[in-house]
Amino acid sequence: MTATASGHVRRTILELLKDPAAHFPASRHRDPAGTGVTARAVAARLGVPRRTAAAHLDLLTRLGLLRTRRSRCRTYYRRDEIRIAEVARLFEKGW
Repeated sequence: MTATASGHVRRTILELLKDPAAHFPASRHRDPAGTGVTARAVAARLGVPRRTAAAHLDLLTRLGLLRTRRSRCRTYYRRDEIRIAEVARLFEKGW
């Protein structure tokens, strides 16, 4: 996977997580907008292996663009809108 393809996947993940209810089905016990989305759900939506999705999600988390929440044996991912806005302002200023 090239850097361009990887960047595209990460941008797609951020876009999908902007409105998770529209892109991921709610389960009996979880609302994607409220609790977040698992790596498995992201992988299924993108058509990539779970490990690939998890690697992208982990990088976005380390960058501070996503927040995580553990519940039992699953990790749920949500956008950190405040951090994303901070990064966007940095790019608007020319870094």
